[in-house]
Amino acid sequence: MRFENRLVKGKLIKRYKRFLADVELDDGVVVTAHCTNSGSMKSCIENGADVYLSPVDNPKRKTRFTWEMIKINGDWVGINTGNPNKIAYEAIKNHEISGLDMYTEVKREVIWGDSRFDIMAENETETCFVEVKNVSMNENGVAMFPDAVTTRGRKHLETLIKLKKSGLRAAMLYIVQRSDVKEFQPADHIDPEYGKALRRAYKEGVGIFVVQAEVSPEEIVIKRKLPIILK
Repeated sequence: MRFENRLVKGKLIKRYKRFLADVELDDGVVVTAHCTNSGSMKSCIENGADVYLSPVDNPKRKTRFTWEMIKINGDWVGINTGNPNKIAYEAIKNHEISGLDMYTEVKREVIWGDSRFDIMAENETETCFVEVKNVSMNENGVAMFPDAVTTRGRKHLETLIKLKKSGLRAAMLYIVQRSDVKEFQPADHIDPEYGKALRRAYKEGVGIFVVQAEVSPEEIVIKRKLPIILK
């Protein structure tokens, strides 16, 4: 996924009210940027760290920038939770994710029953619904999700289980937007119920995929699949 507009560099002053962040741009101007990440952003918040923002040309929006990434321990970490859907869509369409690389038609934001799924992928023999999540938390080299209790996330897993039982293929895809991790596991110490739901989904046949992306101010690129620990 390439950024459509050139990003603007600055330093994080602080994040507050979950969805706002004050940033001092390189020219000294202080701006308020929209933070799409509603979680705790544990392990990817550091006041004074370098950040990149994307400019927003929308007079109706109160904030004129969206916070895209932050540099932690020398690496860029993508924190815009809107980007993983775009990354996943492009990757599945371009056959870049093993196990999700057999589909000829890929659509975004598709309704099934009373639920809306991030991606629907099809070929001549099957239909697969994919839910996508952003992962930005690192604990001792392990990517973890979620970084805050998520009732909504558990409901997504339950819906995927129902979909699988109906005879369709269902998959959970985690996009890890940082390079300093080597494997993935659910954050049971933060939301044990989510961990239980993920393991149940796996046992019921829901596909679990975790891919690591390399983040830069120019683009975000899928690099590899990560091992999944579900002990």
